[in-house]
Amino acid sequence: MATDWEIKKTLGQCCGTGETFAPGAEYYAALVETEQGLERRDYSISFWESQKPAVYCFWKSRIPEGREKKRLFVSDEMLVSFFDRLAEETEKEKVTFRFVLMLILMRKRKLKYDSSRTDDGREVWTLRVTGEDRAAQVVNPHLAEDQIEQLSSQMGQILQVEL
Repeated sequence: MATDWEIKKTLGQCCGTGETFAPGAEYYAALVETEQGLERRDYSISFWESQKPAVYCFWKSRIPEGREKKRLFVSDEMLVSFFDRLAEETEKEKVTFRFVLMLILMRKRKLKYDSSRTDDGREVWTLRVTGEDRAAQVVNPHLAEDQIEQLSSQMGQILQVEL
């Protein structure tokens, strides 16, 4: 099965103005809901601040200079916030995205597996949020290991983090 969503990495230009980002330039990367699903769009700082585009979620990033390695702009807290924001989603691509994000957050020790149950024919996992007195529920979409690896890699490219 191919992935139901595929979000591209930066094109190096502002979606709003078409201007190309110079090496070292900061910009906002965002996920926008479209009829085709989540789509990544990048915006220059000036466009972002003047237009305030409607987005699903966003993070600040920077174009690397030369052979410089990409820097982490997405904090663990932002990943948890994005995970929480996807909690009520029922579309398959978002359920899958949230499940892979959950696995990443488990590896980062931000979530801990607690239990699982079957609810209306779906396997639902309960996880504890580290450092908080709350639990999170996640539907297991039963992805194959290679699908999880591929989606994790794509998410790392999208968010420009080492996953």
